[in-house]
Amino acid sequence: MSENTRADVARRRVVYEVEGQHAVQVRHALTYRGSTGEPLSFDIYEPPGSGRGAWPVVLFVTGYNDLGMQRLMGCKAKDMASYADWGRLVAMQGIAGVTYECREPAADVRALLHHVRGNAARLGLDAGRIGVWSCSGNVPNALGLLMNDPGLACAALLYGYMLDLDGHTHVADAAARFRFVAPAAGRTVRDVPADLPLLIARAGRDEMPGLNDALDGFVAHALRENRPITLVNHHSGPHAFDIMDDNSGSREAVRGALEFLVRRL
Repeated sequence: MSENTRADVARRRVVYEVEGQHAVQVRHALTYRGSTGEPLSFDIYEPPGSGRGAWPVVLFVTGYNDLGMQRLMGCKAKDMASYADWGRLVAMQGIAGVTYECREPAADVRALLHHVRGNAARLGLDAGRIGVWSCSGNVPNALGLLMNDPGLACAALLYGYMLDLDGHTHVADAAARFRFVAPAAGRTVRDVPADLPLLIARAGRDEMPGLNDALDGFVAHALRENRPITLVNHHSGPHAFDIMDDNSGSREAVRGALEFLVRRL
């Protein structure tokens, strides 16, 4: 897919950089079997250096069918510039970043996780140290994965639709409008593993309908349950601040997410 056929948002870079990130090596077009048995591709962003052994992993969870993403964005989610930048950023922290394509978002991410765990030694990865990164309308799929897999180590969730709680329908309404999957619909904060560390990054000026209402409700419930959450409130940030808002607040929020992943993995 030619770069000039991609939507503007698909070409946008992460506003935070670290020295050496553009030299990160990427293993492109590795293959896993999707939920229907179809071969699908994934990429691994490798930390610099060798000889350290198996690398911890961050899985970049998406919530959209890639056929739809290609029509909308001009490329698969994993090939957006921002996903490539985040993959390189985590690699520079000593963590392997894994991006992937999907057809059935909820089922395929589980298939990918099963593949990564089952082939961890061959891939140079640590099956016991796998975390999740997700953002925006992808977050409901990440929450579904976290609820169904107690073996995951942590999750960094940025400016995301979370759960519909207290009778609200913000997430369901957005899922219907924007066509992301929400496999955690009808579930609560108590369905997230009780000891799972979460980083939740909030954009104070998020313009997406109902997003901060759902996010704030999730945080309130998590605090009442005394869950291990880290809240990053970029008070002046818009939605997708990591690619849309190049200022010190956005860079600090990105850096905070990376530091959280390093601590937890």
